Amino acid sequence: MANCIKQALKFIAVTVLLMPAAVNAQYEYIDINKPFLRKIPMAIPVFVSLSEPMVDQQELRHAADLLADMLAFTGFFTMLDRGAFLIDAQNPPITKDDINFSNWTSIGAELLITGGMVKKGDLIDLELRLFDAISGNRLVGKRYHGTVADMRQIIRRFCSEVIYQLTGKRGVFDSKIAFVSTGSGRKEIYICDFDGYKPVQITYHKKISMFPAWSSDGDWLAYTAYVNDKPDIYIKQINGKRTAVIDKKGINMTPAWVPGKFVLAATLSFSGNQEIYLLTGTGKIIKRITKNWASDLSPNWSADANRMAFVSSRSGSPQIYIKDFVSDRIERLTFEGGYNTQPSWSPTSNRIAYTSTTNGFSDIFVIDLENREPIQLTRESGSNESPSWSPDGSLIVFSSTREGASRLYVMTAFGTDQRRLLTLPGEQSNPSWSPTLSKH
Repeated sequence: MANCIKQALKFIAVTVLLMPAAVNAQYEYIDINKPFLRKIPMAIPVFVSLSEPMVDQQELRHAADLLADMLAFTGFFTMLDRGAFLIDAQNPPITKDDINFSNWTSIGAELLITGGMVKKGDLIDLELRLFDAISGNRLVGKRYHGTVADMRQIIRRFCSEVIYQLTGKRGVFDSKIAFVSTGSGRKEIYICDFDGYKPVQITYHKKISMFPAWSSDGDWLAYTAYVNDKPDIYIKQINGKRTAVIDKKGINMTPAWVPGKFVLAATLSFSGNQEIYLLTGTGKIIKRITKNWASDLSPNWSADANRMAFVSSRSGSPQIYIKDFVSDRIERLTFEGGYNTQPSWSPTSNRIAYTSTTNGFSDIFVIDLENREPIQLTRESGSNESPSWSPDGSLIVFSSTREGASRLYVMTAFGTDQRRLLTLPGEQSNPSWSPTLSKH
């Protein structure tokens, strides 16, 4: 899938529209680690036609709406109503010389994005600029050349530039989400874009498939499937035909790739007990990681691969533990709640999201390894399970029954802006957010 994205984007030519006027502005606007982040008011007028004959107004509006929707998805911005704009709606500004910035600050805009499009047959040029409406500085300016079919990729690419300028990170726009859906009548693995767009079924076992896990380069997906009426681990190359199966005696489940390596941890029971092992990407055992009378499962790695979170019943009920591979120590992390499972380690911090179940209902919690204080992110909204972090650590995808059937939802890392990701036939669960799938 990563290679597919690279191939799709390699035909999109990009030109920098001069150097940004405020290069040092990078990182100063949004600190994604603040728990009470103030959303920045942003204005995005309908794009301008820069060619003759004129580009259809509906196409210009669609492109501007797509950009606004993608940036709003991050939770960083409040999109201002175009009906309040103090401009000629038929001739919106595009370059700095055209813009009266007081028109924008007077309606509360702090950031402004303008766009212009040239269209000749199936080919398009799209000029996009990000301005600081308060200072009048242009922060980003890009010109993209591609086809009409490339529009979504072009908009995604510019969104990455915007978020990088404002946060220092590329954001979520070049990522995907794997998940389980019963839409075909069986639990199969699907993949969609970061915002739920274009879900595609990728397994056809016609059996139960679950627990998808991305390799850190995004080229491989490991998952558990009951093809032979017992849980085995299947390893699938996303953009190729290579596969492997871990089908040792007993159960083989809950795979988790080691960051930066073609190696994964998984729970196997061929020795009689459920223990976590380290395996190659082709399924060969490297070593045993845990050894305890209790069941150990659901491994999940820290970004530096020096620690691993996992679930164990060694204290009598399922709780989350941390294995430190430098000191070789194992310590218990969760003490509140009698049933804590599904740890997910943030790729950018020492925060772990997990599922805690009480009285039959589950909720998502996050615990910081510095203060060890659990914070509840969901409440009184059905059962909420299977948290998974976005590659920049700013968002969490999870499943919830708050509207009846299990669906996928997204929220910020601090529990705000909870909204449904997509709606498909059947039920959706077990989401797994990919790493960034293209390099800039």
